Amino acid sequence: LPTPRTPQHYSSSSSRAAGMNGNGPSKLVDPLEDPLPGVGTYEDFNTIDWVREKSKDRDRHREITNKSRQSTVALLHSVSDAFSGWLLMLLVGLMSGALAGGIDIAAHWLTDMKGGVCLIGFWFNHEHCCWKSNEATFQDRDRCPQWQSWAELITGTSEGAFAYIVNYLMYIFWALLFSFLAVTLVRAFAPYACGSGIPEIKTILSGFIIRGYLGKWTLIIKTITLVLAVSSGLSLGKEGPLVHVACCCANILCHLFTKYRKNEAKRREVLSAAAAVGVSVAFGAPIGGVLFSLEEVSYYFPLKTLWRSFFAALVAAFTLRSINPFGNSRLVLFYVEFHAPWHLVELAPFVLLGIFGGLWGALFIRANIAWCRRRKTTRLGHYPVIEVLVVAALTALLAYPNSYTRMSGAELISELFNDCSLLDSSQLCGYKQVSANTSETGVGNSLADRPAGAGLYTALWQLALALVFKMMITVITFGMKVPSGLFIPSMAVGAIAGRLLGVGMEQLAYYNHDSFIFKGWCSPGADCITPGLYAMVGAAACLGGVTRMTVSLVVIMFELTGGLEYIVPLMAATMTSKWVADAFGREGIYEAHIRLNGYPFLEPKEEFEHSSLTVDVMRPKRSDPALAVLTQEGMTVGQVEALVESTHYSGFPVVVSQESQRLVGFVLRRDLLISIDNARKRQEGVVSASQVVFTEHAPSVAADAPPPLRLRGIMDLSPFTVTDHTPMDITVDIFRKLGLRQCLVTHNGRLLGIITKKDILKHMAQIANRDPDSILFN
Repeated sequence: LPTPRTPQHYSSSSSRAAGMNGNGPSKLVDPLEDPLPGVGTYEDFNTIDWVREKSKDRDRHREITNKSRQSTVALLHSVSDAFSGWLLMLLVGLMSGALAGGIDIAAHWLTDMKGGVCLIGFWFNHEHCCWKSNEATFQDRDRCPQWQSWAELITGTSEGAFAYIVNYLMYIFWALLFSFLAVTLVRAFAPYACGSGIPEIKTILSGFIIRGYLGKWTLIIKTITLVLAVSSGLSLGKEGPLVHVACCCANILCHLFTKYRKNEAKRREVLSAAAAVGVSVAFGAPIGGVLFSLEEVSYYFPLKTLWRSFFAALVAAFTLRSINPFGNSRLVLFYVEFHAPWHLVELAPFVLLGIFGGLWGALFIRANIAWCRRRKTTRLGHYPVIEVLVVAALTALLAYPNSYTRMSGAELISELFNDCSLLDSSQLCGYKQVSANTSETGVGNSLADRPAGAGLYTALWQLALALVFKMMITVITFGMKVPSGLFIPSMAVGAIAGRLLGVGMEQLAYYNHDSFIFKGWCSPGADCITPGLYAMVGAAACLGGVTRMTVSLVVIMFELTGGLEYIVPLMAATMTSKWVADAFGREGIYEAHIRLNGYPFLEPKEEFEHSSLTVDVMRPKRSDPALAVLTQEGMTVGQVEALVESTHYSGFPVVVSQESQRLVGFVLRRDLLISIDNARKRQEGVVSASQVVFTEHAPSVAADAPPPLRLRGIMDLSPFTVTDHTPMDITVDIFRKLGLRQCLVTHNGRLLGIITKKDILKHMAQIANRDPDSILFN
């Protein structure tokens, strides 16, 4: 392949040619000697040219370095240019951390408002309200006179059937109000603020342009509606959307620095780091965030971006820790302190949880994509507000009677991860009391395994119902027109399943401690099984099954919980869940949504196993009309405009002549139109009859003829080419590794056709027996 060079390299030769031309340099306009606004930019829903952008940045950097040797001012400019990336990362970290802290606090407050209000200040949530009370006891720390439920405020009593109904109705009222506000704001001001945002961010990072997706309106509306959507009690999380919020912050801050404002490839390096920041503030997991960006979201991740991501994630985590939204002086969301070590025998149930996570992940992806496709293709999609309100009403109606579905997702997971201590009043710790002498043999603060009591049995069947409810409601909730993340609902499903299995194992060990499985490591009165650990492993397995994350997920989980010694169980469950889910389909939920939306995304993890050649995939096909090309001379402005008007291609190959078809270069449609339009305004005598010339030396023209229009400056003189017999797997690799948008096909130097990213995706869809017309964009 030829080495990538951009048109900038040729501006000097163009200027020389302008001087040699008989019409004189004053009359000729060269597009890159006098750069035009708009040349080198991209239209909406188009893919960027990575090679051109990287080359542009190298030229800029080379120029700054050369100048820095000439004067002190230039040297300072060079230093500030090198430092600007780190400064930008600092700003992104600070802004994202502050926003995440605000979202956490506001969501906590509004969630509690569904249950009641604080009399000493309506802006206090339940926990903070009772912190200030002297009457709250340790056993009933949720009860204090300063916090009153809606029933107490309206009817004066908190007991009885009528009070329950009042609280129930108020819960539904607030859920409907919050969800209505969320969907209305999204619809009216920022349609791009809905959903998780991760599929689109993956696509944007691969080089696609979606204008406004990371704009200021999207940021403002997403921040507000994310709080409302989470508080409404819908089965969704705020973690995925926080990645979108962080990327919006990064995109807006990029406009402060010329280096990032004017170069799409450089901006994507910043957005990769911002994705890491999003996970860092969502979970309080800075290292997991960097690995998440590397493994799951980024398309191009050089070492420099790794360091900057690490720095930005650190700043964001520090900012969030300073705000202290959870009020526990800890950065992590679900801090756990398990005292009993796990035993080798327990790997079997951990693997079982991995299998469950994989099956649930595969099932969820299929069900959710089927539901989203139905939403797209039927009348259901025309009524987003009604859909959100119906789902919110259904969720609130079914969730309220069960205390485990009534609480927020994060609260539920925290409860399930909890290890029962002596003073725990949770229903999940409703064990029968055993004699004092056996309980003392527990290790440290933990208790020995005990038989399940009535409270625990009630909690278990409530959890079983909660599991079924969560599994079903999450399928129809994800993808609605409100900000909706998938991390917390997936983890909740896994945590419930894990806790149920953990309690089952605990009771099995208690009643069968003499059996060969438990003998030797689980003596009577010892703390053998930790149900909270099973919940943690289950949460990781289900999240892994849905997203297909592996390394980053394990790191996020141990950062999230602080449970460093449980890495092996987490690894076993996560790997099993990925293998099981991959057996049913290779793509995770984000890739499935990218395909559903028809975005041009070449999945780096997907193997191309077909033995086709480029000649089978290129356009034009044998029966199609010949390729639309420009000749390096001989065409008039009118003919060029007519060719552009009659086609919809994003660029045109330039050949020596229609007869020889020997390739000279490639011109982008947008650059061509801008240059002709500009020349008509700025260059004297340019009319439809003027010749368009792509050669180095302008041809001599008759004295009475209009001056030629020289456009060699906007032509890429080294377009990427492959021969007609290049295997498609190599071509696909070239497209992936270099981020190409098109590649020309030649035979002995003669132009045969063109392959675009869209052609490759359509070809891959055909091989996989999918509809090739589902790929919508270039």
